[in-house]
Amino acid sequence: MASVSVPTSLDGAKALDCADSLAALRAAFHLPGDLIYLDGHSLGAATHGALARIDDAAKREWAGGLIGSWNDAGWIDLPNQTGARLARLIGAAPEDVIVCDSVSVNVFKLAAAALPLAKNTRVLIVEEDEFPTDQYIVEGLSALADVKFMRAPAGEGLAALRERGGVLVKSAVNYRTAALADMAAHERAAADCGGVVIWDLSHAAGVIDLDLNACGARLATGCTYKYLNGGPGAPAYIYVRDDVAASVRSPIAGWFGHAAPFAFDAAYAPKEKAARFAAGTPPVLSLSALAGALDVFDQIDMAGAAKKTRALGDLCLARCEALGLPSPSPAIGEMRGGHICILHDNGYAIVQALAAAGVIADFRAPDAIRFGFSALYTRYQDVWRAMDELERIVKTASWDAPGFKKKNAVT
Repeated sequence: MASVSVPTSLDGAKALDCADSLAALRAAFHLPGDLIYLDGHSLGAATHGALARIDDAAKREWAGGLIGSWNDAGWIDLPNQTGARLARLIGAAPEDVIVCDSVSVNVFKLAAAALPLAKNTRVLIVEEDEFPTDQYIVEGLSALADVKFMRAPAGEGLAALRERGGVLVKSAVNYRTAALADMAAHERAAADCGGVVIWDLSHAAGVIDLDLNACGARLATGCTYKYLNGGPGAPAYIYVRDDVAASVRSPIAGWFGHAAPFAFDAAYAPKEKAARFAAGTPPVLSLSALAGALDVFDQIDMAGAAKKTRALGDLCLARCEALGLPSPSPAIGEMRGGHICILHDNGYAIVQALAAAGVIADFRAPDAIRFGFSALYTRYQDVWRAMDELERIVKTASWDAPGFKKKNAVT
């Protein structure tokens, strides 16, 4: 274990909160009552700005402006403008990011577009512990494109890429363990073997200090409803590095990716840069919510936010270690994403018991409990109190009640 100082009491946690330079940002979020919300890695809390922006977009722009708001309210420019604002958070140039579609659709588009870039061999690679939707999409594309599909053992995607070339779809932060991928090493290997890496930034953007340009990334996508607080079902984004954009083509040639969508030409001519990966009509209300949520990020330095997030995770790990609960997440003091995973055979029931006590976490089958920490609104005292509840539930076995074992549709 790395030598890291973590608070050893509730008073110690409160003292860290008092010294926290990000503490004032908590007021920007709508956080119900005394609820301790540690599930921002699945759905980020709503900001007051996002809620106000939705209200304005619905009541004034849509209800009042009707179709004229495509021009008068700038709806047509929202995908590019919002992408440009998001670009700072992932270390990209503003014109290299566009908000569009979902991560699933974007993985498909990028993987199909990347195949012609990959030299030596046509193979699509994912690791066996990759987020399931990425695996499903890549395997499905391999059948459609008649391309070899390889599911590499966990942690061996880089070795497979070095050996075979091809296209590797890889999460920057593992959705279960929060382990960080060495993005620069992957990109160096891709350059050496003629392969391509497509990054899924869903559990990374808004919580770690990303720098796509510095690590040499060429293609990426990610969702905006987790640490970026865009709201349920908020649209995803695509990153395509400028020098790559002209040589790739989206397999979904939708009209909003056309250079002149309102010319209604029969022939397709793609837009410049990342905008060529747009497809259908953008979801204006969801985009508006995301635009409102990003206001709070304009005030922060991601390096500082990432440092606090790791400290919150260290506190969680220290308390869980004291309880004897194992964790596959990177250890105290190590680099990781914004959540901590602990393992327990009765994890689902424990998560339900926590919810009944006012602590929201989540469960991933078969035995993983995840606690997520957003530096923008999670306090050290929140983590301490949540761990107090976890300790009570585990030691008293209060989770062992029929009501806590009934599975919900969403876990």
